[in-house]
Amino acid sequence: MLSNNKKLIAVFGATGQQGGGVVRALQASSQFKVRALTRNPGKHRGLADEVVEADLNRPETLKAAFEEAHGVFLVTNFEKQVPTSSSRQRRRYALPRMPVVKHFIWSTLPNVEAISGGKFNVPHFTGKAKIDRIVKEAGFPHHTFVIAPGYYQNFMGSLAPQKQSDGSVGWALPLDPDVRCLHMGDIRELGNIVAGAFAHPDEAGNGEYLPLVGDFMSFNEIIDTFNGQGHKFSFKQVPKEVFAALFPGATELAEMFSYWEVHTYLGSDSSDRIALANKIAGRQPTKFSTWARLNVPVQNP
Repeated sequence: MLSNNKKLIAVFGATGQQGGGVVRALQASSQFKVRALTRNPGKHRGLADEVVEADLNRPETLKAAFEEAHGVFLVTNFEKQVPTSSSRQRRRYALPRMPVVKHFIWSTLPNVEAISGGKFNVPHFTGKAKIDRIVKEAGFPHHTFVIAPGYYQNFMGSLAPQKQSDGSVGWALPLDPDVRCLHMGDIRELGNIVAGAFAHPDEAGNGEYLPLVGDFMSFNEIIDTFNGQGHKFSFKQVPKEVFAALFPGATELAEMFSYWEVHTYLGSDSSDRIALANKIAGRQPTKFSTWARLNVPVQNP
C-alpha cells in the first residue's frame, strides 16, 4: 500500500483531546503512517505525517481523506455536532464511501435510552450510540467501538470546583455522592486503545467494545482523593429540578447524573470489556489519584 509498508490511518478530530491522543499513540507505535483530518489543515501543518481537510458535513472532502487509508478513527464533538437524525443520515451516506478502509474505529458512548428503558434522556450519549448500528452494517472487514469515560480533564474545565454560597469551594450536583458510579480516565490515553486495536484486529476488530477506565469511583471518593492531597473541597447534593433550572443545558446534565446514579456511567458490568481494552492498549491506564496529584495543584490561601 505504501512504500514504507506502514498502514495508513486517517484520524478525525485530530486537533481535539481524543483524536490528538490517537495521533500521538499511532505515531509512538511506529507501525503506522498517520493522516490527521481537520476542517482547517492550514492551521495544523506538521500535526501528523499528512494533514488533510475533511468534514463529514461536506461529502466532497471525503475522497481525499480516505484515499489509500487502511484504517479510520472517527470521533464527533457532541457540544458542536450532536448526532441528530439528519447527521446520522450523513454518516450513513459517508461510511459506505470508504471502500478501501479495512478497519473502522468509532468513538461511541452508552445507549442511555436502551439501558434505562427510556427512563432517562441523555442525547449526547444515546445519539452517538445510535451510530453503532450504521458502523456494523457498513461492511468493513474489521470494526471496533471505543468508549470514552468521564474525562479526568473535566475537573480542570466543565466540572472544576466552584465557589459555593457558603463560601466553600467544591460542587453542588444532583448526585448521591456515596454511589460508586463514575467510570473515568485520562482521555489522552484513549489513543493507546485505538492504536492497539489497529495493531491487533483479530482480537479487537470484530465489533468489540473497548472502554477506557482508569478508575471507578463515587463522588465522595473523588473528594477524599483531592482532600487527601491537600485540597479542601466540599460537596452538596441538590435536587434534580433545582439543578436543571440553573443554566441552559442543565436539564440534560441532570438527567445524565440520574442515569449514572442508577446504572453507572457505562451502564453495566463492563469488567471483561475493560480488561480487554487494557490488554489491547498494552498498559494499565492512569489512576485518578496519580492524575490529580500531577494536574490539580493545591491552591495556597
